[in-house]
Amino acid sequence: MTSVDHTNQDRILDFGEFPGRWEITRSTEETNGELLEIRFEIESVPEDGPFVHTHPNAEESYEVLSGVLEVYEDGEWMDVPAGEKHTVPPGTPHTFRNKTPVELINIHEPALQHEEFFRRFHQLVAERGVSLPPEGFSDIVLIAMLTVEHAEDIQAVSPPHWAFKILAGLGRVLGYHLPD
Repeated sequence: MTSVDHTNQDRILDFGEFPGRWEITRSTEETNGELLEIRFEIESVPEDGPFVHTHPNAEESYEVLSGVLEVYEDGEWMDVPAGEKHTVPPGTPHTFRNKTPVELINIHEPALQHEEFFRRFHQLVAERGVSLPPEGFSDIVLIAMLTVEHAEDIQAVSPPHWAFKILAGLGRVLGYHLPD
């Protein structure tokens, strides 16, 4: 009988086509909360990328290993090619996209509860079938609920966070539940 390395499997968050395959390379626990490091392999991102958001209490950095990552920050798109790094300061509205496959290291510093957020986000996609980008009402409500629960880690800018709060409240009234 072959044993399975659950430790390594627990590090993989495979979202499928978007936002790709993620591997936690340094967990919150391993760094004592100093940072969370994830290696992304992303084939393609929808035209505008994930919703524009901020991390109110952490900086986010991208180190591109291959391909070109496009980062939206301060109202402008910029290219971050292989071999370069870019850091988004705390509280800065941003998102990302790519037109060709990209591989990168993504760091949130300090880690806060980003790892928990990403793991729960993965559960919504992998176990509950939430589509990315969200296509139906329940997909939008569940993503809003998760984002609002993690407001110290991430806050929506476009659409605005207050809209996410309304959707999260509606989700609770309608009996929607998030993964633990």
